[in-house]
Amino acid sequence: MKETTISVVSSKTLLALFGPCDQHVRKIRDALGVRISARDDRIHIEGEDDAVARATEILEQLQARVEREGELAPEDVACALADARNGQSLAQTAPVTVYTARQVRPRTPGQVRYVEAIRKNDLIMCIGPAGTGKTYLAVAMAVSALREERTRKIVLVRPAVEAGESLGFLPGDLQAKINPYLRPLMDALREMVDHDTIKRLTEQDVIEVIPLAYMRGRTLNDAFMILDEAQNTTVAQMKMFLTRMGNGSKIVVSGDITQVDLPPHTRSGLIDGLSRLRGIPGIAAVELTAADIVRHPLVQAIVRAYDQRPGSRH
Repeated sequence: MKETTISVVSSKTLLALFGPCDQHVRKIRDALGVRISARDDRIHIEGEDDAVARATEILEQLQARVEREGELAPEDVACALADARNGQSLAQTAPVTVYTARQVRPRTPGQVRYVEAIRKNDLIMCIGPAGTGKTYLAVAMAVSALREERTRKIVLVRPAVEAGESLGFLPGDLQAKINPYLRPLMDALREMVDHDTIKRLTEQDVIEVIPLAYMRGRTLNDAFMILDEAQNTTVAQMKMFLTRMGNGSKIVVSGDITQVDLPPHTRSGLIDGLSRLRGIPGIAAVELTAADIVRHPLVQAIVRAYDQRPGSRH
């Protein structure tokens, strides 16, 4: 048996670390079989040597996150535990600094691979279920590149493909019909760039958020281009988008190949592109899984349930 202690800088940090009704430390206790208590602004950990060492590392990482961001979410604890099980350290991955002075960090080993792939390659193709941060992390990397003047332009693109509903029944002109498709990209952007800066950069054409069809015939140099929901592109559309890449540009293509809304018997451009382009130097393929989901904890369970064959749980 082993016992160790961690000093905590303030009672506020201690409360955030333990969580409401001690829910955060309860997860760590249950996962590692250790005893965790707090006395005199110190955390005491008791248990088997290896378990105490892992619990100490996790709590120190979580304490650093609280001091940096001021809060701790249940998924942060779950990700730290997964990190420890996989023998990887998310803390070693450089954060992504955006305009709002926030630091965006990958929160799972899969997200670490994704961010590092974006840093090291000019074309990145990423697939994974909803909630794995495909769009959010790509936008963060684009904003960081613009902030650090490593790119001159951000282009956020989505195909306007109907998910079981008809565009024709939506109110308004063409732009009004398209806007709902682009909103997820704008939501991510607004978390990283303040309103006035978005307005200024949009007016200066430094940031564009546009439907895929508007990319035809263009060549973009020194641009960071993101194609979201790419599973809903055709093979011809994917080829058209990828060949817009000019000198000094970077492209991130992401999507969920389990949610294709194309007409029957139409091959997805994302699935086709992954098979055609895999192995070419400068092109990286990243696959995220349900383990990388960082939304509400139930989303992982929902994704896994839909991945199973109906009736397979019985």
